[in-house]
Amino acid sequence: MSNGPKTDISSNRQKDPDDWISGDEPMTGAQRSYLKTLSEQAHKPHAFAEGISKAEASKRIEELKQALDLD
Repeated sequence: MSNGPKTDISSNRQKDPDDWISGDEPMTGAQRSYLKTLSEQAHKPHAFAEGISKAEASKRIEELKQALDLD
């Protein structure tokens, strides 16, 4: 059963954070919260930092998710 033309999620690749138009803007509140939580869970407090960009926060979140085997 199909829910429409985009049923293959793996073909919908995420754009590289370095290519984001708004990547230089400060991280969002949601990113801040998630990054802080993941850095604590991974015992890597250095991964969290105030004042980083959206793009950098996204990269750090992905690294921590991989380290925690959440992907």
